[in-house]
Amino acid sequence: MNIERETVVEAGVSFAAVLVFIAAVVGVGTAFGTDGGNLSGTGGLAVLGAVVLFIAVMTGVGYWLSSQE
Repeated sequence: MNIERETVVEAGVSFAAVLVFIAAVVGVGTAFGTDGGNLSGTGGLAVLGAVVLFIAVMTGVGYWLSSQE
């Protein structure tokens, strides 16, 4: 199976961005979690911020990858 270098780079960058997002959500859960396992109000806003940041980063990555051709 012959995979082009460009495809491997795209997959690697996307995978890394998803790993950073997962780490951010786990970090928010650890920092803002309560004893019952629920997030505080501030934690909910932090998760929302992580989602918005993830969308912005993936948009930027997609734009950057599309301009590499």
